[in-house]
Amino acid sequence: MAAPKRQHSKQRSRKRRGANRFKAPILAKDSADGTVYRPHRVNPANGMYRGRQVLDVTV
Repeated sequence: MAAPKRQHSKQRSRKRRGANRFKAPILAKDSADGTVYRPHRVNPANGMYRGRQVLDVTV
């Protein structure tokens, strides 16, 4: 098997691993009540999707 000829620096390894960080999800804001939710999904707070009631949410 092949072996590396030179050792990789710590900075080089950390730069490569730093690209795989988790990113915060992008959130949309509901114009009716101001809650935030994932875009293109039903708002879990009030059950609305694209201006229509699609889920029965009882509080």
